[in-house]
Amino acid sequence: MALPSKLFAFNAFVNGNSYLGKAEEITTPKLSRKTEDYQGAGMPMGVSVHLGFETGAADMEITLGGIDPQLIKTYGSTIDGVQLRFAGSYLDDSTGNAIPCEIQTRGRVQEMDWGSAKSGDNTSHKYSLKNTYVKITINSEEVFELDALNMVWIVGGKDMMEQHRANMGL
Repeated sequence: MALPSKLFAFNAFVNGNSYLGKAEEITTPKLSRKTEDYQGAGMPMGVSVHLGFETGAADMEITLGGIDPQLIKTYGSTIDGVQLRFAGSYLDDSTGNAIPCEIQTRGRVQEMDWGSAKSGDNTSHKYSLKNTYVKITINSEEVFELDALNMVWIVGGKDMMEQHRANMGL
């Protein structure tokens, strides 16, 4: 019987700086497509036609315990000036194997939410990043890459934009 691999431990890096012990939670990208419903003559139902990705499909959030001046200073960055890297270790409890998973993004901090401040309570601060780039690597295999600024979309090693770039002379 197979069991699902579960996140056992993780670290987060912002512009190469480790947040081990500071990062409480990471919200990973929701890779959502932008579609348009279409139903042509003779079609018994409509279909969703792919038009790219929704704005925000590569966005992430990081929640930190306490205040972090270095992350606040990234607020003035360019559209792809902040790199957030999630490095997770998933445990397959049926085999004992530890499976690495890495999510790299580039973008900028869109929102800083410090929540409420109360003496003696946990002071979690949430930073939302609007990203232009995301790459997901699982067990050393690059399974997904999306680069909005450079017209790249790769799934399982297949370049989904190759023919489109060629059609446009790129």
